[in-house]
Amino acid sequence: MSEVVAAPARRPVIVWDLVLSIVLLVLMAGLAFMLLFFSFFLAFAGDSCGASSTCDVDRIGTGMLLAMILPIVVAVLALVATVVVLVLKRIAFWIPLVGMVLMVGAFALGAAVTVSGVQPA
Repeated sequence: MSEVVAAPARRPVIVWDLVLSIVLLVLMAGLAFMLLFFSFFLAFAGDSCGASSTCDVDRIGTGMLLAMILPIVVAVLALVATVVVLVLKRIAFWIPLVGMVLMVGAFALGAAVTVSGVQPA
């Protein structure tokens, strides 16, 4: 009268997804450092301030900070999400891909805010 209940089957590790996710995470980290490096060049947006244009220095600084910080935040969130999904043994390679697209978008947002701080005279 006692029933034996079998344990639920565990998901197997998807090796190709694990390898591809790790490679994409490394590429994502490289992109994050590259975007961080390029964000310092946004300071040159203010070179024409005073001579041939009027500038909102606070807006230029805000845009630079957005271009520096947002891609790194997106990269960290994508890294954490990828690790969590890999631990759950689900397909995870798409998360770094989406993260890289969002990182470029976040950098473009910061660059757009920076450029909007320079108004031609």
